[in-house]
Amino acid sequence: MSEEILINITPHETRVAVIENGVLQELIIERGRERGLVGNIYKGEVCRVLPGMQAAFVDIGLPKAAFLHLSDLSTQELEREGSEQIEHYLHEGQHIIVQVVKDPLGTKGARLTTDISIPSRFQVYMPYADIAGVSQRIECEPERVRLRACVETFRQEHSCCGGFIARTAAECVEEEILSADMVFLLKLWESISEKIAETKAKALIHKDLPLSIRMLRDLPKEGLDRIRIDSKETYQKLVEFAAIFAPEIVPIIEHYTGECPVFDIYNVEDEIKKALERKVKLKSGGHLVFDQTEAMTTVDVNTGSYVGGRNLEETIFKTNLEAAQTIARQLRLRNLGGIIIIDFIDMKSVDHKQQVLQALERNLAKDKAKTKITEVSILGLVEMTRKRTRESLSHILCEPCSACGGRGVLKTAESMCLEIFREIIREVRLYKVQTLLVLASNDVVAMLLDEEADMLAELEIFLDVQIKFRAESEYNQEQYDVVLL
Repeated sequence: MSEEILINITPHETRVAVIENGVLQELIIERGRERGLVGNIYKGEVCRVLPGMQAAFVDIGLPKAAFLHLSDLSTQELEREGSEQIEHYLHEGQHIIVQVVKDPLGTKGARLTTDISIPSRFQVYMPYADIAGVSQRIECEPERVRLRACVETFRQEHSCCGGFIARTAAECVEEEILSADMVFLLKLWESISEKIAETKAKALIHKDLPLSIRMLRDLPKEGLDRIRIDSKETYQKLVEFAAIFAPEIVPIIEHYTGECPVFDIYNVEDEIKKALERKVKLKSGGHLVFDQTEAMTTVDVNTGSYVGGRNLEETIFKTNLEAAQTIARQLRLRNLGGIIIIDFIDMKSVDHKQQVLQALERNLAKDKAKTKITEVSILGLVEMTRKRTRESLSHILCEPCSACGGRGVLKTAESMCLEIFREIIREVRLYKVQTLLVLASNDVVAMLLDEEADMLAELEIFLDVQIKFRAESEYNQEQYDVVLL
C-alpha cells in the first residue's frame, strides 16, 4: 500500500490530507482562530464539584468550563487516596494541573485529565505514572520485551519519577536514540514544571505543536512514500524538525511548487465536498446515507439501482461488503465519533453477517482512532463506537443553516473566503489575468473586505492582480463566481 501526505498551508489555515493508494482517507484541518486544544496543559481552578456525577467542572480560562471525571484523575492520586468519591480529591477554588484530552464539542466543554502525558517521536512521558509500557500496535513479543527493558534501564539509571510508553514508531529503533528521546522529554517536563510554579490559575502552561509538525511527530515509522508541502517556510521548518527527531523521513519531504494546487493532485477538494453530503454512492449502484445528530450518527445502507448477482441474497451480501469498506473510510474522512449505528441491508445467512462484520473490522483496523464493534443485533443493526477527540469535518467547515431551521448545513463565511482565495490563485495561474471580479453573498464580501482585508492585500501583492468585489443579495453563503476582466 502506498501512502502520501499532502499539506496545504495558508496564513489562517493548515490542511493535512492522508492519501492511500491514490484515494483520500483522512483530512485534518487546523485554523489559527480555532486551533485544537488537545495536548495543552493548563493550571485550572475547580469551580464546581458534582458528587452525583463523580466529576468536576474546571475553569481553565476558556469560554466554557472544562469537564474532569473521577476516572480521569491520575493513577498516582487514586492509589494514594484509595477513594471512589470525587469530593475526596477536589474542592471548589482548588488549583490543579490538567491536560485537555478532548476538544470542546458542540455545547460541551473540553474534557480534561490530571494524568499528564507528553509525547515525542518515540516515547510518551507520563510524569505522574509509574509505568514502563509498549504500544499495543507493536505485536512482536521479543521487540516488546526489548523496549520495556530499555525503558526500565533508563528509569533506573536516571532515577526519574514518572513512566514512559514506547510508541509504535519506536519499533526496531536503537537504544541510544530511544534514550536521547527520553532525555529530551525529561528536560521538557523540567521546563513545564518551572512554568507551573510561576503561572497563575486559569492560564495556559504548555501548548502542543502546530498541526504540520505534530503530524511529522506522530507519523508511522514505515509505509510512507512522500510528504508534499506547498509552503516553502513550513517545508523548511519540517525539514529542520525531522533532521533532529526523525532523520529517516527527511528524504521524502518535498516542497511542492507545481502550478496546480497541491490538493488538486488527487481531487481532494472534490472529495471534501462529497464528504459534506448525506448521500454516498457505491460503485455497485447502491448508496449510503449518513445522518449526524447530537447523540449519535446513523448510517443506512441501500441497494439502490444495483440488481446484480444470481439472487437477492447475493446482491444484498455484495452491497453490504462494499458498504463496509466505504463506511470505514467515510468515518475516518468525516471524523465521525461517539455512538454509530449502521443499518446494513438484512441478511438471512449467518455466514454472510459474519463476513460483513469481519470486513468492517478489517477496514477499521487502518484507523488510528479506537473503535469497538458489536455483533449484528436482532433488528439487523451494527452498533459501534469510535473515539472522538475533535470536531467532525462538517462541524469544522459548516454551520447550521438559518434558512432551514438547522436541518441542513452551510459552509461558514470564513470557509468561503478561503475557498475564494484558492479559486483566485487557481484562475490567475491558469489564465494570467490582471483583474478579477468576485461575486458573492453580502456576508462573504463583508468578511473579505473587513476581517480578511489584510490577507486580501497580501494576495493582490503576491499575485500582482487587482481584485474587485460585488455583493449579490440573491446569492446564498456558498454561492460565488470569479469573473475574469
